[in-house]
Amino acid sequence: MTQDAPNATHQPYGTPEVPRVAVRGEARLEVDPEIARIGITVSARGTDRRTALDDLTRRNTTVLELLKSYGEPVEKIETGSFSITPEPARHGRGERVRAYHGRVHITAELNDFTALGELATRLADLELTQVDGPWWGLRPTSPAHGEARRQAVLEAVQRAREYAHALGADLAALVELADLGAEDATPYPQSGGTLRTMAFAAPADEAGAPPLDLEPQRQTVFAQVNARFTMTPPRL
Repeated sequence: MTQDAPNATHQPYGTPEVPRVAVRGEARLEVDPEIARIGITVSARGTDRRTALDDLTRRNTTVLELLKSYGEPVEKIETGSFSITPEPARHGRGERVRAYHGRVHITAELNDFTALGELATRLADLELTQVDGPWWGLRPTSPAHGEARRQAVLEAVQRAREYAHALGADLAALVELADLGAEDATPYPQSGGTLRTMAFAAPADEAGAPPLDLEPQRQTVFAQVNARFTMTPPRL
């Protein structure tokens, strides 16, 4: 039995006549955020389950109505987890319950950062309502991702060409281009701090708090590619 000869055209590492060059191209862009997310936790406490549930329902409705009143600036409202938890009595026998604690977690996504500061302040003024964030980000379809990938490819071509020219050669053809990922450097959630924790409603005769001045956090978009080229024989 004769052994098949290796395919002469398959030369993954190149040949003296058709050498190859492998490079990596990278790009890192700093861009303004497109969206901001805030987390809202509505709480209630009652000596019986029905009271805690009624208070939680009322406060949750108030938060949702406030969010929806902003219209288009609030792109998305999502309710996360809901819980009613009994607190056992510290003393006494049996399954006595001292109180019931209720919580609802809501996430809101905004595209208007001017409205964000006002909304965050108004939410924080609500009874037993905690506000966390903001977390800044880009949409998955943001043009910034495509621009980062384009610049990474251009850098790979430029780097390969410089290597070829250093040998007195020129690039001939692209053999392979591998995407190593292009993504927002810090996905949600990212550090944004807590706007106000367990804030209570101001007295009726007290003026509302002024809107928070929130400075958007610049986003880093990173792209990286591996590229392989063939080049003309070098002049050594």
